[in-house]
Amino acid sequence: MHFFGVKRTVKLGIKSLWMHRLRSALTTLGIIFGVCSVIAMLAIGEGASQEAQEAIARLGSTNLLIETVEPPEERADTGDTQQMRSYGLSYKDAESIRNTIPNVEVVVPIREIDQEARYLRRKVAIKIVGTVPWYTEVSPVHVVHGRFLSSIDLHQQQSVCVVDEQLVSGLFGFEDPVGKDVRIHGNCYRVVGVAGTPPVVGRKNSFDSAMSAAAGSDGGAAGSIYLPLSTSKSRFTELSASFSGGSQTIKRVQLQKITVKVQSTEQVLPTRDILDTLLGRLHKDKKDYRIVVPLELLRQAKRTKLIFSIVLGSIAAISLLVGGIGIMNIMLATVSERTREIGIRRALGARKRDIIVQFLSETLLLTLVGGILGIVLGSLIPFLVTHFGHMRTVITGSSLVLAFGISAAVGITFGLYPAYRAANMDPIESLRHE
Repeated sequence: MHFFGVKRTVKLGIKSLWMHRLRSALTTLGIIFGVCSVIAMLAIGEGASQEAQEAIARLGSTNLLIETVEPPEERADTGDTQQMRSYGLSYKDAESIRNTIPNVEVVVPIREIDQEARYLRRKVAIKIVGTVPWYTEVSPVHVVHGRFLSSIDLHQQQSVCVVDEQLVSGLFGFEDPVGKDVRIHGNCYRVVGVAGTPPVVGRKNSFDSAMSAAAGSDGGAAGSIYLPLSTSKSRFTELSASFSGGSQTIKRVQLQKITVKVQSTEQVLPTRDILDTLLGRLHKDKKDYRIVVPLELLRQAKRTKLIFSIVLGSIAAISLLVGGIGIMNIMLATVSERTREIGIRRALGARKRDIIVQFLSETLLLTLVGGILGIVLGSLIPFLVTHFGHMRTVITGSSLVLAFGISAAVGITFGLYPAYRAANMDPIESLRHE
């Protein structure tokens, strides 16, 4: 009997809401937009976080990246119009790292040169990456077609190259590049393979550009061409000239990067300290290098993701709070309007519990319907952001449960006081209400 009594009370609450459909719909909008904003903001934050973490992970959690950094220029008033500066990583550094540090598995020296490549009548700007055959062990680059550089290519300074997928369409069109000759700086190089990298979902932002630059690609070039390090060393100068204020500065840099791979993630940070000490001794006069640890960047990205999710979720939850206040306001007004109805029900034998169930069921119905519609709308917005804004968004099950759970909690919290107030009305005074 008790079940049928509660059922009858809930039906009465639903009927009351249906009689005021417009007011009920407007009240539900606050919950709809609140739940929608929670899901959408968490989805955008999760997508941005995953994209950043994947960009870092592509650099390798057991890798350490050593980059050449141009030290501050110390100008001396000597009257010379031409200056010579030599700085950065060297072949000696790579050899010292390989022979000195026991935990190192792979050492990959990298030389980068901006050039122009020609094939038939086509020409494009490229970035030459002079490296060694084991470059693929520390890089996300993989061979799509043909082969990568070999030890014979390295030792015999062969005129061969590997092009990346970005360059194929711009330079070769619909032709198969393997076996074709590319002209770079007056020399021809036979293409022996095509290299690719894992695709990046979503729009490429500045963070991704920085990570791609660390990985060896350049957003200003049409693509990269990989040459044996020995070939790039013998055919391209290490000098570059720049002009400033009527004076010429000639810079000499041997290597732009050295990638070091250790055996496990536990050895990354100790190896970083050893590398810093070793390079500090080899570069006593200037700090012209930087050590980047992808593992630290990955951990920092995860911490940032947690903070980002909390901030976005808190901001979105405020809209749910505002929606809950709106529901309480409407329910208090409803209680005042239905004072006589409450008095009649109490006079006919309804208990306080029945009145509480009636008004609480109305509040819960509003919030649950708003929560369901908010989930639908909140799932649609990230899809539109991904489609039109080219940004990655990720809707997680926890965000759906969180948003729906908050909406239900808001309904119960903000519905209790109006229901309690309605149940504690004096039946006699309620019957006198006009």
